[in-house]
Amino acid sequence: MAPPGPSSPHKPRSGGTTRRKGLKLTQSNPSAGTSTHDVVKQSARPAFPLAAFLWPTKDGTSQWIVLPLLLMVVGLFRWAAGLWGYSGFNSPPMHGDFEAQRHWMEITTGLPVSQWYFYDLPWWGLDYPPLTAYHSWLLGKIGSLINAQWFELDTSRRLDLSSLKVYMRATVLASEYLAYVVPVVLLSRRLNQSNLTHSIALVAILLQPSTILIDHAHFQYNTVMLGFFAFSILGLISQHRLAASFCFVLALSFKQMGLYYAPAVFAVLLGSCVFPRQAPVAFVSIGAVTILSFALVFAPLLLGAAWDAYRGLPLPAWDAYPHPITSTLFAFVPPLQPLLPPNSHFLTPLLVQLDQSVHRIFPFARGLFEDKVANIWCTLNIVYKLKHLPTALLQRASLLLTLTAVSPPSLILFKNPAATVSVLFPCLAATAWGFFMCAFQVHEKSVLLPLFPMTLLLATKRGLTPSIRAWVGWANAIGAWTMFPLIKRDELRVPYMVLTALWAWLLGLPPFSLNVYKGKGEESLSLLVRAIHLLFYALMLAWHIVEALVDPPPGKPDLWIVINVGIGAAGFGLCYLWCLWLAAKNAGYLEGSSKKSPAPKGKEN
Repeated sequence: MAPPGPSSPHKPRSGGTTRRKGLKLTQSNPSAGTSTHDVVKQSARPAFPLAAFLWPTKDGTSQWIVLPLLLMVVGLFRWAAGLWGYSGFNSPPMHGDFEAQRHWMEITTGLPVSQWYFYDLPWWGLDYPPLTAYHSWLLGKIGSLINAQWFELDTSRRLDLSSLKVYMRATVLASEYLAYVVPVVLLSRRLNQSNLTHSIALVAILLQPSTILIDHAHFQYNTVMLGFFAFSILGLISQHRLAASFCFVLALSFKQMGLYYAPAVFAVLLGSCVFPRQAPVAFVSIGAVTILSFALVFAPLLLGAAWDAYRGLPLPAWDAYPHPITSTLFAFVPPLQPLLPPNSHFLTPLLVQLDQSVHRIFPFARGLFEDKVANIWCTLNIVYKLKHLPTALLQRASLLLTLTAVSPPSLILFKNPAATVSVLFPCLAATAWGFFMCAFQVHEKSVLLPLFPMTLLLATKRGLTPSIRAWVGWANAIGAWTMFPLIKRDELRVPYMVLTALWAWLLGLPPFSLNVYKGKGEESLSLLVRAIHLLFYALMLAWHIVEALVDPPPGKPDLWIVINVGIGAAGFGLCYLWCLWLAAKNAGYLEGSSKKSPAPKGKEN
């Protein structure tokens, strides 16, 4: 067959090197981890089922054909998960996260902006940053055009119409494809010059079971925040620091859980202004873009509050709500006291709105944790009831422990701001693991944050080799397993079993295959790691059997959940240590690893 001529628009991407935006990109080995050598047929064969499914794409099948097919398949799995129950289904009185998300659409479309963060807080009061509120407003406006009954103020509470469920599920899917799938496709494409490795990594990331279970079954919009963060990663690896800053502000402004990544992102941006040479202009530019981005996000909220005050709408009762920011600020600057209610000043409604929104976004009054989550604090609570300790002490302890955990990966990135993604991704994961394990007010669903950059490792140069697949698969198995008590409450056992089993089978992981633990050579795992991984798999399987067949003893109704928490916390601690070790190794800090000179992140993966 003749080689493609100038008129052929879609050339296979294989072999050699290419240049993108002035940076030389080294072609990753397209067969690394995807194939094994068949000694009988003397040919390569797929190493695991997902590679076998996508094997025909290795010969250069156009991505204009492959990509739409893959996105349709992963979309079908998402929609199928949504056919089951959801958080709060037939669960009075509060009706769970589904009602919370619907209610935010109700209040943002039915109330003046100045009331959004104040209205009837006991009934799912808005407690996410402004970008979530704007997203809810947009979806509520579109939904009201279809059926005004869905989001009528007050009268639509607890609404359980089938048409509403379909619309809400569709909003999650549409939001995810626009905000999350697009940057994930771009990331995978940028890091993989081979169609085969790109397709495998993309499917593995998009079929990550925990993400589908929480967003499309349980019901939330976490992938919107993760999508903004993925856009920020794209900015970092392409050296577009200002774009990375802007996109990360959007992630923080959609869900405050984006703070899990903040130390690592800050370290990269700050380090890029210091190494290899000081760049004060870049530092000022990044700071200015960050401040302007937050101002842009909060502007509609604050301007809406000012407009409502101009129209004569009364401010919420000042004494009825805490006001931590103004109380602290005016304690140090007494002359600003006249700006507070009941005094009237044109800045008063803005301060009231800003104070209340920040108080709602960071609810320290709720305590160290609300539910049983597999982190340090909930595990310690099994031995000693932490509720007996002062809240202020717990806050300081969690802050100190969190800073201790996130400092090593952040320092690695600060010293190596131009490191490759083989350093960036494990550092991002380690930072998020540090937050998840040690921070204040952690939810079990927050495990999605460390799992995301850890799963992105599959798209890196050696990401599909047995050792990386083993660790990434093991972390995802534990992550989904620790959320099983939540999944069980929502009657989502079947999608949990199907999605976790499907993902493990496609990637050639236990319990369907032990091949990732049989390898030899540089890419193989140590005997100790193999033993630990297989022990955890056995414990998780045994736990499921016991939990399904044996009732907990009288007086200990949460025994199985407590065991889940303890085992999960131990596993997550090991994930943190492995990510930190991998980052230090790839950065050249460990004995026996060659110290490499910094290279642009786009140069190798």
